[in-house]
Amino acid sequence: MRYLPLSDADRQAMLAGIGARDIDALFRDVPAPACLDQPLPLPAHQSEMAVERHFVALAGKNLSAASAPMFIGAGAYRHHSPAAVDALIQRGEFMTSYTPYQPEVSQGTLQVLFEFQTQVALLTGMEVANASLYDAATACAEAAMMACRITRRDGVLISGDVHPHYAETTVTALQYAGPVVEQLAPDPLGFEDLLGRIDSRTACVLVQNPGFFGRLRDLAPLAAACHEMGALLVVVVAEPVSLGLITSPGEMGADIVVAEGQSLGNALNFGGPGLGLMATREKYLRQMPGRLVGQTLDADGRRGWVLTLSTREQHIRREKATSNICTNSGLCALAFAIHLALLGEEGLARLARLNHAGAVTLVEKIGQLKGVRILAPTFFNEFSVHLGRPAAPVVEALARQGILAGVPASRFYPSYPELAEVLLLAATETNSESEMDLLVASLKEQLA
Repeated sequence: MRYLPLSDADRQAMLAGIGARDIDALFRDVPAPACLDQPLPLPAHQSEMAVERHFVALAGKNLSAASAPMFIGAGAYRHHSPAAVDALIQRGEFMTSYTPYQPEVSQGTLQVLFEFQTQVALLTGMEVANASLYDAATACAEAAMMACRITRRDGVLISGDVHPHYAETTVTALQYAGPVVEQLAPDPLGFEDLLGRIDSRTACVLVQNPGFFGRLRDLAPLAAACHEMGALLVVVVAEPVSLGLITSPGEMGADIVVAEGQSLGNALNFGGPGLGLMATREKYLRQMPGRLVGQTLDADGRRGWVLTLSTREQHIRREKATSNICTNSGLCALAFAIHLALLGEEGLARLARLNHAGAVTLVEKIGQLKGVRILAPTFFNEFSVHLGRPAAPVVEALARQGILAGVPASRFYPSYPELAEVLLLAATETNSESEMDLLVASLKEQLA
């Protein structure tokens, strides 16, 4: 047995060594109702070759983003990543590097993270950024807890236009930590009243721009209202390419910005891993979770890089830690930094314009379909439409035709029947006009 080298005698000797009667004794803390009383109905063991053949056959049933016209977004976006990104991140010194606890032997890793932080701060319009978090969802939760520490308040207000996964993660992370979270209903039409809900207990308002349903908005009035009441504005960005074109959250008055960095340098990869970006005002620096790499001079006056802040429970007393995050998404952050460096400021702006232009073209084409209504009047590269009939069956029908036609809102909001006819569509630089025409023609056929 290649992967199970222990014999029954070996196991008995180990159990005797720790004083356990049998293997079941190792799981005595698991409640009895949660334990199985018989093996799962799985096939018996097979050879490695047979298992590989089986999983290859299963994988063959998938319709991959690279092999079909794809208009799926909803927090994970397909963009072209230059070949240089993979070539560089697969260098041994990057793939095998770990936590830079010893700066004298980690200068390359530390410099990459320093450059990454600079890029994130510039993108978001903020003063400082950390060396990445896990993903946007956990970054949202961290930002909410950070706001509560700064304001010493316990009210967290989450817009209904925040990605539901981000909102759910935040609610889960905070449910036993003290803050009281108010999560508003999904808001495809932009009717929610955030200003009227801010009070003296509010620590922060969490909003997304562009919103989950695609809507772009000016957050300056909301930022002003938050600050007038002593609250912070936390802005989340699911599509960082948008920051090459729209006004940055920092310019609109945000206090904390979090984002998903997957779009730059990181392939979809079956849903992960993600890359959490976080930036804030310098005055809140010591309340920011994770790591921060700084520039310094060594004893000989040479420029170098060190971990300036690392306020985690491994490094300081647990009660003083800002987070228990154990690491950063280092390789994903490296890919992000390389892609953004290859693009440059002008390249990112050009990429953003291509994305917006593609979405505008798709909106114009879909808007001609009878009975279809565009819900987001202002958008970047993603928008929502009302089909006039349940969206999920339409998406399934088009998938059978080899078209990945967006995401039904009902997949995220099954308990909101009024959203059953809403479809989210994204168009990036990877979508050709012929693919758009194919999508529109197929939608027309399904909606007839």
